[in-house]
Formats: sequence, C-alpha cells, structure tokens
Amino acid sequence: MQALTTFAAFLLTLGILVSFHEFGHFLAARLCGVRVLRFALGFGKPLFTYVARNRTEWVIAAIPLGGYVKLLDGRDTSQTILESERHQAFDVKPLWQRSLIVACGPIANFILAIALFACIYMSGVAQLPAYLGTPPKPSLAASEGIVAGDQVLGWKFLSEDLQNTEISEGFTPILSWNVLRWKLLDALTGHEGFALRLRSASGLESIKAFPSQDLPAMSPESDPFLVLGIRPQPTPQADFLTLKLGPIEALAYATERVWLMTKVSTRMMGGLLTGSSSIKQLGGPLSIADMAGKSAQVGWQPFLAFLALLSISIGLLNLVPLPMLDGGQLLYDAWELVTGKRISVSMQEVFQKVGFFLLISLSLLALFNDLQRYLLT
Repeated sequence: MQALTTFAAFLLTLGILVSFHEFGHFLAARLCGVRVLRFALGFGKPLFTYVARNRTEWVIAAIPLGGYVKLLDGRDTSQTILESERHQAFDVKPLWQRSLIVACGPIANFILAIALFACIYMSGVAQLPAYLGTPPKPSLAASEGIVAGDQVLGWKFLSEDLQNTEISEGFTPILSWNVLRWKLLDALTGHEGFALRLRSASGLESIKAFPSQDLPAMSPESDPFLVLGIRPQPTPQADFLTLKLGPIEALAYATERVWLMTKVSTRMMGGLLTGSSSIKQLGGPLSIADMAGKSAQVGWQPFLAFLALLSISIGLLNLVPLPMLDGGQLLYDAWELVTGKRISVSMQEVFQKVGFFLLISLSLLALFNDLQRYLLT
C-alpha cells in the first residue's frame, strides 16, 4: 500500500509541476500569436492524444519524466510551413516575445509555488515556535550567551558599517522556527551578518549580534548550523502556533517566502560549482518519489509544501544557461540582443549535443546518489 501511495504521489507531483511549467510556455505562445503544434506530458509512445479545434495536439505519453510544447518554427527543418501561417511561427516574432515565451515556463513554476504556499497559509498551518535549544559549547551561539528557552522575537541583517555598533531598531518579527531557519540559511549562504532580538524565559530582552566575519563558511565537510549553534527547542505539538492569513496577506507572505527560498536555493546550486555544496545533495526520481510519498502520507499541507519547494527548484534548474534548458535559449537571446545576430542553427545543434551530454551526466549522477541513499545502504 505504501509503495502504491508513493508511486501515485510521484505521478501526481510530476503531472502538476510539468503541466504548469509547460502551460506557462503554452499561454505565452498563444498570447504572442504563435501556433502551438503539440502540448505533451511525458515522453515516448503516446497513451492519449486529443486534437483541438485549433489543431493543437494534446498528448499524454508513456514516460512521465517531463514534457514539452512544440511550436510552429521556421528554423525546424522537420516542419513545412504554409505561407498563410508564416506569421504564426515562433522564429518571426520579435526578440522580446520569443524571450517571454521561453521565460514563462520557469515563471509559471514560481507562480505555482506562491499559490501553493498561499493556500497553506489561508487554511491555517501549525508552526514550531522560535524557542532556542541549548547550543553546543564550541559554537557562536554559546559564546554569545544564548541559553535554552530564549525566544527569538526579531531579525535584522547587519551591514558592514553597522556590525560593531549597537542596534536596537529595524527588526523584522520572527513568527516561527521555520521563518528563522530560512533567515539563517539566507545569512549563511550569503555570508551576511545578522542580529537577533531575544526574550529570555524570565522576560528580559536582549540583542545578540553575529558579524559576517564570525559566521561559518558553507562547506560539504561540515554543518554550518552546528558551528553556529542556533537550533530549535523540542516543543510539544500542543504548544505549536497556528499561522492563518487572509487571501491578500497570504499571497504577500507567500511571495516573500518564495523569494527567500529562491535566493537560498540559487546560492546552494551555485555552491555545486564553487565546492561549498556537495554533489551528494543532488537527488533524482527516487528522491522525488520518496519525498512525495512521505509528504502525502503526513497530510495535504506537507504535500503542497513539498510541491512548492520542488516547483522552485524546477524553475531555477530551467534557468541554468545550458543548451536544452530554457536558460540556454535565453542565453542565445541575450547574444542576439547584444550582437544583433542570431546564433546559427548549426551552432545551436552543436550546443544541443553538448547540453544533452551534460544533462545526461547530471541525471546519472543524481540517479547514482538515489541508489546510494535508498538501495545500497
């Protein structure tokens, strides 16, 4: 039964995320007057095909690991375009429209993440209070005098010229441990100093500063949170807070959260190139299926939160400037904007082959990590 739930959650996850991504491309293309030849979910042999009145093929294929939108395009040598339809081709549209069509796939993923988080906040979600546990002795929190039971009331980034001065205003309220955790990730990945406004168990308030030069560097060999020493206090479920917002507040708060998560995720993805993040963190289809199944079994809110986080990751991944990804096409567009010339079809084909090799290598690495996590341990 658990395996069936995991498989169903995996298919539902991919179906929702891929559909929204491709619908972003589809909607932008239609608004720009480009004819859509095919909207496909999955690859391989078609299991279901429907041809709409506008002659767009809607396809569900056998391999549910992605999807695509095929546009009328004069640069595609496999297509024969009638002169009467030439104005509907992707390649004759202005640069800004072509770039918009490409960018709207990832944009749709970020919009989906905002919508999912907003639904969670409007329904009311339990939140772990921002009470701190006992920090390890050799940690920054311990050296600052933080003790178990301290409650984090506010957060403030420290600019370079204010790090050594006392700060008492301009703090952002901290609603829960989850909010604080993402703030800490933002500070650690961006290596920015910060200050916390605390209230002790006796009711006394204080401010603890953590200058950037004291923060631990992100590294795959060590846990920066362990060095920092800021961790939550174990709290009974009955003492959790409930965050419930109105529609406008929920959308604004969700947008803020998605922006923060996007910043942190971008830096961690960049860390794969600089070595501050480990390639062992890469996950493939087995990781996605496992997390989808586990979150679905816990409840609909954790499942929606998982969908939102994965949607952010897919949006970011597609913006990576590699051929075969949306970011690669946007890089071609940037070249055209600067030079006034398009990259030739033959050159794009070469880049496509390189991009295909890199993506396959990355996919195999993610699959290898999955096998180590779930089958070989």
